[in-house]
Amino acid sequence: MARPRVHDLDRLLDAAERLVVDVGPRGVTVRSLAAAAGVSNGTIYHAFGSLGALMARVWLRAASDFLDFQTELAGQEADPVAAAIAAADAPAAFAARRPEAARLLITVKKEHLLGPQVPDDLAGALVALDKRLVTLLVRLADRLWGRRDARAVEVLTTCVVDLPTALFLRPFTEGEPISEDLRGRLSAAVHAVLLLPPPRKD
Repeated sequence: MARPRVHDLDRLLDAAERLVVDVGPRGVTVRSLAAAAGVSNGTIYHAFGSLGALMARVWLRAASDFLDFQTELAGQEADPVAAAIAAADAPAAFAARRPEAARLLITVKKEHLLGPQVPDDLAGALVALDKRLVTLLVRLADRLWGRRDARAVEVLTTCVVDLPTALFLRPFTEGEPISEDLRGRLSAAVHAVLLLPPPRKD
């Protein structure tokens, strides 16, 4: 069996992304994915080796594309507070481009999607992705306060990860658009958090 072409692999990943968002990670099987994508079970195994590897690839693609987008948005802002707000708002902006991917990243916990048998190359790529997020947070902290320590990064994590997840979880879970009112409230919340400098370094 010939290996599927790149655009066919993307189509499979698109179908898996939609399925995970619709039924949850535990509801995705090779059979249900094959039916959703219009391919055979064998095509999935041949392309990815296992369902676990495919799920890891789904997360990696969505998270990589999002982090690229988030980093770009933050980098476009000259003002550091505006950069942090842009990074926090990125899930809502990303949803206009990739709605299923945005919903996946907010509503599905990574550990629920990734199984215990993630191939080494994908596991390495996932670790590298986490490091890229930390790099973004450190860069924002440095721009805001001239600090790169853990406590400064924790404050940025609250702004860029925790607050958007808390505010956007319900509409993303219910498949609703993120309203401008909610985005404005997120912006106000981030701005308020940033009014207080991080605790003193240990």
